[in-house]
Amino acid sequence: MSQDGQTPIRLDGTDRKILSLLQTDATLSLDDIAARVGASKTPVWNRIRKLRDAGVIRAQVALLDPDQLGLEACFFVLIRTSEHDVEWAQKFLKAVRARPEVIEAHRLAGDIDYILKVQVRNARAYDRFYQALISEVKIHNVTALLSMEELKATTALPLG
Repeated sequence: MSQDGQTPIRLDGTDRKILSLLQTDATLSLDDIAARVGASKTPVWNRIRKLRDAGVIRAQVALLDPDQLGLEACFFVLIRTSEHDVEWAQKFLKAVRARPEVIEAHRLAGDIDYILKVQVRNARAYDRFYQALISEVKIHNVTALLSMEELKATTALPLG
């Protein structure tokens, strides 16, 4: 079951090939995709449309290089809270979603309640983010870890 309680869509080999190609390069033409999966354009287009309609393909976007944009500091922010009520959670979620520096946010099981991936120019920019966040939401403990080197980053899901 998926997070929203729905049964995941069943994919055949052709669907997986199409998705694999799109995960690698969403700018491929329909002709290129059809040729690479060994099918004609219309059935490939219908499959892509079906995958979009089912929510398997959520969006097609351009991936930007943070270093080229001067966003050279990536922090993983571990958050513990002593608050676990609905009101606090909504306030925290609103604060996190309002900040473009937060490029990922997850609620965790275990000792740490949340982890944020924060992309900023430098440590000063991170401090401004941190100060703004704690001024809006009561947080028990924050640990910020600076990524020294990105070893692997992908948006491609394993389609096995």
